[in-house]
Formats: sequence, structure tokens, C-alpha cells
Amino acid sequence: MPIIVNLDVMLARRKMTLSALAETVNITLANLSILKSGRAKAVRFSTLAAICQALDCQPADILEHRHDPRDLRSVED
Repeated sequence: MPIIVNLDVMLARRKMTLSALAETVNITLANLSILKSGRAKAVRFSTLAAICQALDCQPADILEHRHDPRDLRSVED
């Protein structure tokens, strides 16, 4: 998947545990773990905003897009 979740990087930079973030954002540890591992299929903007506020960062610090050269769809279409 071309969307990379760098939540673990931001947690390390802020010296915060996943459990502390889950409590601060009021989201279950299980759901936050799914997001952190990159297995989430979606994330609500309100959840992303709460995470960004708790970590004092921007969405781009957490989510990254990497072009997949195996993707057959052309961006130029």
C-alpha cells in the first residue's frame, strides 16, 4: 500500500507510549495499534486531528505517500 504510517516515529520523537497516546486521544489501544501497524483501512479526520494535537505535529508527519512503481494506473491520465 502506498500510504505509510509513521506513528511509531512520532511517538519516539515525543517520547510517548502508544498507551499514553490512546488515553490522551480517547481511542482504544487496539484501534491505535491497527493504525500504527499500517493495517487500518481508514482514519477519521477527527481522530487524525486529535493525534496531531497530542503529538504536536502535522498529518504529513504521520502519513506519507510513496509511489508504487508496480501500480499500473498512470497518474498522467
